[in-house]
Amino acid sequence: MRVEIWSDIACPWCYVGKARFEKALAAFPHRDRVEVVHRSFELDPGRAKGDVQPVITMLTGKYGMSEAQAQAGEDNLGAQAAAEGLDYRTRGRDHGNTFDMHRLLHFAKEHGRQDRLVGILYRANFAEERSVFTEGADRLVELAAEAGLDAGAARAVLTDPDAYAEEVRADEREAARLGASGVPFFVLDRTYGVSGAQPAEVFTQALAQAWGDRSPLQPVGRGDAEACGPDGCAVPQNG
Repeated sequence: MRVEIWSDIACPWCYVGKARFEKALAAFPHRDRVEVVHRSFELDPGRAKGDVQPVITMLTGKYGMSEAQAQAGEDNLGAQAAAEGLDYRTRGRDHGNTFDMHRLLHFAKEHGRQDRLVGILYRANFAEERSVFTEGADRLVELAAEAGLDAGAARAVLTDPDAYAEEVRADEREAARLGASGVPFFVLDRTYGVSGAQPAEVFTQALAQAWGDRSPLQPVGRGDAEACGPDGCAVPQNG
């Protein structure tokens, strides 16, 4: 079974939702047969690459809330994250364009390091003092290397603005086609969708239902036709 997760590194509920989903997946009896693929979704695709501002400033400008309301929201997110065992800085974080991170995640996918890099980027953005936005490629290369990727190859990806750009855009088009207007958005076997950072119990139910509802193979033709198996091949007998 395949689970696709549309998310953005700048999305705090994606950070929390990933932890909740992983809690459910860890207890799922068929977890070893579940493939998890991370898909790209930018919350702020129109933001210029160098346009970085404090999260509180972004929230007050984008949603028209007061600074007190914005800070209360961050405090609530910090509590939600802590309940999942996650560190979360409720003060001093910044916000910027995540397109390069998504390109790097597609590169990581080719090398089997995507899930590892997603977790590292979330931790760096939400829990660490150093910014993932203001230090440019150097910071992202450092995090890619921590995920087990070749630092030189990661820098080459970031240096080439076209590298994996179409893969990011394709994910975003697919999200729109599936009706995803926000993230996190989980799609199980292209049959079930789970929107938002639901409780782990909801993910447990979704995994079980998606697994149980997989269509069994429908046989076509005779059931006694010649075939090869573990004991050899059926040999026609001369009659």
